[in-house]
Amino acid sequence: MRFVVLMGGPGAGKGTQAKRLQETLNLPQVSTGDLFRENLRNNTELGKLAATYIDKGDLVPDEVTIAIVKERLSREDCANGALLDGFPRTIAQADAFEQLLAEMGERVHVVPYIHVTPEVLLKRLAGRWTCKSCGHVYHTVFNPPLKEGICDLDGSPLYQRDDDTEETQKRRIEVYFEQTAPLLAYYRDKGLLVEVNGEQSIELVQKDLVQAVKDSN
Repeated sequence: MRFVVLMGGPGAGKGTQAKRLQETLNLPQVSTGDLFRENLRNNTELGKLAATYIDKGDLVPDEVTIAIVKERLSREDCANGALLDGFPRTIAQADAFEQLLAEMGERVHVVPYIHVTPEVLLKRLAGRWTCKSCGHVYHTVFNPPLKEGICDLDGSPLYQRDDDTEETQKRRIEVYFEQTAPLLAYYRDKGLLVEVNGEQSIELVQKDLVQAVKDSN
């Protein structure tokens, strides 16, 4: 079995890489966000428990999150391990996850970290503009409209959503690094963290991620 914890900031391309890595390694992608939605949708006991916190706007306690992850890892498709995406988020969760794997006679094998500088992340995230009419999304750098402020498809004006502004995205990036720095140090101290240059092409990032997993014991 092989357990891989994939890390990367907002805009680092973690979602895209996780999907590719899942297919290449033949390991299921386990995302806590997806698990919460699945349990809430299916009205499971764990879903009902999580809902009591989510409905009040509170964070779901670590023990509930761990229980949901434990149930997911018990399924048949995780017989050879799993690719963890978006979990753990804190040292407390990392410790609990380590204990859970130890109970299974397993451990985290490698933690690939898709490293992208805050400046590049901001460039990727800020600058998105959306058509008011058809909803088509443009980017001032990567996918600009033919005419500034106007949709190529129907000529409608473009607008920037509140969560796409530079100020909002800058804060989002700052929060990520503040919260993640201790976790990166945690896995680095254990010799599990492998930094991958996330500013390369998608193909080269994937190649380095696959190599990091193959090199892990």
